[in-house]
Amino acid sequence: MRRLLRIILLKPILWAAAKFSSKPEKERIFKALSRLFASIHEEPGKRGLVIPFECKSGRYIIFSDQHKGRRNGADDFKQAEPNYLAALDYYYKEVFYFINLGDSEELWENNLWQVKKKNKATFEAEKKFLQHNRYLKIFGNHDLFWDNDPFAWWQLRNIYEEKLKVYEGVVLKTLVGSLESGANTPGTERRTNDPELTIFLTHGHQGDASSDGNWFSKFFVARIWAPLQAFLRINPNTPAYNAEKKTLHNHIMYEWSAEQQNTLLITGHTHQPVFASLTHLERLYKNLQFVLQEKNETAEKEARAEIKKREGDFTAVSVDYMTMKPTYFNSGCCCFSDGDITGIEIADGCIRLIKWSAAKGREVLEEANLGRLF
Repeated sequence: MRRLLRIILLKPILWAAAKFSSKPEKERIFKALSRLFASIHEEPGKRGLVIPFECKSGRYIIFSDQHKGRRNGADDFKQAEPNYLAALDYYYKEVFYFINLGDSEELWENNLWQVKKKNKATFEAEKKFLQHNRYLKIFGNHDLFWDNDPFAWWQLRNIYEEKLKVYEGVVLKTLVGSLESGANTPGTERRTNDPELTIFLTHGHQGDASSDGNWFSKFFVARIWAPLQAFLRINPNTPAYNAEKKTLHNHIMYEWSAEQQNTLLITGHTHQPVFASLTHLERLYKNLQFVLQEKNETAEKEARAEIKKREGDFTAVSVDYMTMKPTYFNSGCCCFSDGDITGIEIADGCIRLIKWSAAKGREVLEEANLGRLF
């Protein structure tokens, strides 16, 4: 029966998916991000929270896109679970605040009962943060259930054994020291003022025509459309798996962030880590330009070899990668096929792109001082 229905419905479903999940549109995304950003400021506690923190002592870990499933062949989180549990144990002990940035549960392909049954260990690890008031859960397009199901509050209490509200975004605010080079002594620095830095975090599906509409459209996608696709085993491309779409989506996110005043944007959704507005490949190309200026043949050879090794993972390089403002960050995901996970740390006055792997544990891939980002 499934095979027959798939033959009959394959073309109509692919047509509808193409129509409603078309390439990201800049105008729609800009409006959706601006609307959410303003809403959180105007009505804190409704769609999101505003959280002030001390730049030097505040500690946040941001993970997204676990896509917890039911441990079958389609479960992208299965290989990454050990690294995820190791990371959460580390951040709990180091007194980090955990922001879970959406698509934590894969509720397009699975029902919640299946996910709860197979992910008890991860829910227990997350619950420890909540018990110490160090947990914030954001919904994404694959776990829209938390936003639109009338009994979501009851399911959350059942999982975490405490009341938990799931938001669409959060705004962190801190004062950072603006640094200037000393006029006469190379290497010295002096603090001139303390501007306020705003860090806006949301999953990043805002503006997506298939999952960011009104209540009915989101309910239809999460509870009818996605389960139908899963039952028929039809997997049309989405921003998370279509390289061209996710690259474009990231660039539009960057363009929005670059227009804001003293604001950084952190999202997930595309599964593609971005640090200070650059993908890993763009950072390698930027480093190559500096190496060429130094005329170091050995360093140039190493830089080109690294680019050759990595360029197959990317479809494009922004033409303005040398001059992009460092305003956009993407946490990557917790479901890479090799079991590695990536995330964003904010701690010690710095922001970091980190990776956890079975071989090396925690690695800092990129790091920047928050004050210097100005």
